[in-house]
Amino acid sequence: MREKRGILSRHNAIAKAIVYLLNDWAAFMAFLADGRICLTNNAAERELRSVARGRKAWLFVGSDRGGERAAMMYRLIGTARINGVDPLALLADVLVRI
Repeated sequence: MREKRGILSRHNAIAKAIVYLLNDWAAFMAFLADGRICLTNNAAERELRSVARGRKAWLFVGSDRGGERAAMMYRLIGTARINGVDPLALLADVLVRI
């Protein structure tokens, strides 16, 4: 790839793709070594859509601390969904244990 990159113009689309991959080589090698690593961040972006849909309502969480708590809950629920866990069952179990 480095040899091919040296031949191509820096404005060439293939050259840009090669540079992008070479700049992120360590992450690419981690992806190849561990099949559980997702090549894209699509799952995380899908989880953020629900937050973006209600962003006007989230303006009124009451305070900065309220916003931090809401963000923590979104992270917890989003992580549960991504891992195939029912968020309601998770929260019910956690509250019972607390």
